[in-house]
Amino acid sequence: MSLTTPAPTRVDVRGPRFAAWITTTVLVAVLVVASFAPVAAGVLLAAQAIVFALGAALGPRRSPYGALFASLVAPRLSPVGETEPVEPLRFAQGVGLAFAAIGTLGFLTGATTVGLIATGFALFAALLNAAFGVCLGCRMYPLLARLRPTAG
Repeated sequence: MSLTTPAPTRVDVRGPRFAAWITTTVLVAVLVVASFAPVAAGVLLAAQAIVFALGAALGPRRSPYGALFASLVAPRLSPVGETEPVEPLRFAQGVGLAFAAIGTLGFLTGATTVGLIATGFALFAALLNAAFGVCLGCRMYPLLARLRPTAG
């Protein structure tokens, strides 16, 4: 899918869960690395922040983990049985980006506790999505969408 092709409005639910498992793994690695090299943990978390930023900006199918799912995993699975809307997923990636950015700044500036807490929050959300299919950002999205001013 090129960047000029309109993005789909719904995606296979298995894609975001696959991405959440990779994210969970990366965030666990960040916490392990932080125990002996906080700056390295900050660099690793910055890489995950870039993945979150791409997911928020481009959507789940065009994010690095989504592209990996679409090219390597999805072709080996049964046809799509359940889909979910893209916009809440993009919002959730933005929330992940916020936590990853705060954590990165914490690790890189010596505020390791801030880095650990922010990473922990992101890890909790990613693991909840990966293991149980509960996307916290997706649950927050409709609540916050109601607060947006309407035209007219």
